[in-house]
Amino acid sequence: MNEKEVIGKLSGLGNKVLKDIKSVKDPDIQLPVRALSNIYFDEKSKLIKLGDKTSHRSYMNIAHTRKFMQTLLVAAECKKIIDQNVSTSIRDLYYAVKHTIPGTKENTFEEQSESDPIIEDIEATLNTLREQLHLQADRKGYIAGSLVINDTGDEIDCGKMGSSGWAIPSNAEPDVIKFKKCDAEYVLMVEKDAVWQRLNQDKFWQKQNCLIITGKGQPARGTRRIVNRLHKELNLPIYVLTDADPWGYYIYSVLKQGSINLSFLSDRIGTPKAKFIGLTTMDVEKFGIPKNVTIRLTEGDKKRTVEMLNYVWFKPKEWQDELKNMMKVGYKLELEALSAKGIKYISEKYLPEKINNKEFLP
Repeated sequence: MNEKEVIGKLSGLGNKVLKDIKSVKDPDIQLPVRALSNIYFDEKSKLIKLGDKTSHRSYMNIAHTRKFMQTLLVAAECKKIIDQNVSTSIRDLYYAVKHTIPGTKENTFEEQSESDPIIEDIEATLNTLREQLHLQADRKGYIAGSLVINDTGDEIDCGKMGSSGWAIPSNAEPDVIKFKKCDAEYVLMVEKDAVWQRLNQDKFWQKQNCLIITGKGQPARGTRRIVNRLHKELNLPIYVLTDADPWGYYIYSVLKQGSINLSFLSDRIGTPKAKFIGLTTMDVEKFGIPKNVTIRLTEGDKKRTVEMLNYVWFKPKEWQDELKNMMKVGYKLELEALSAKGIKYISEKYLPEKINNKEFLP
């Protein structure tokens, strides 16, 4: 979608509200329902998708009034930014639309946690992308390895970025980031930055001829988009490495089939053929990991694990066995637990063995 089309859609949103007002109607905005009730797992694509249900956010409904006002403020600010041919961060946009409403003690927004979902609502409603609204998020993910890219005209070699790697931008679309050359055989997606740093220092990507990426926890949209594109465009296998706990497994599931919040973007940021390389509770016995580095499951962990047992994407036997084993042994592990076997154990023994033997969970 080009800028003219985006501006047209934003203007259409405002003109519809203006028409309602002139017709003495209750102004409203129709939006897709971005809740669990309108989410489904598409068996064909193996992605979480947004359904067809819609809702109305109206001015005269006191339960909707605040969000109605916020939606128009954010949409108007986005149009202004595009008209000026500049880009801004989602943080700056929050400050731009936050103010005290004249004659009241009410603020338009209190926290950025209010404006971020409004941006997503506008994306889903107008079938556009945050980046097409000229909005950007902070860079969070990093990549190192045998990959040369073109970033808005500048050529960057991800194998020559020193200890820090290349910071993945929030806009990782093909018109901004182009893949020029790649000699890597696969992508290793690492949950934790500290573990990624260990692998980068050990030049794991060079020894194993791969790309190593970290999302520093839950990967941002730009990072998920890069992973998606590396698989789709370069046909690279994606292997995911997280802690052996419900949160780590959730991070894997989001990378693989998308999330409820961003279900309208699953085709772009989900990678259904990704494989889980570890860590698992079963690795404790297989690799002789000392029991004194395990962590007892909390009641919240147990509840979350029981929920995950019922998710469609965790129904394969391998995942059912792992989740049930976690409940049985009653503990979880962080990736750093592998350091109990030696500081380089993860890069010299654990990962090479897992990859060579293709020991993955689906």
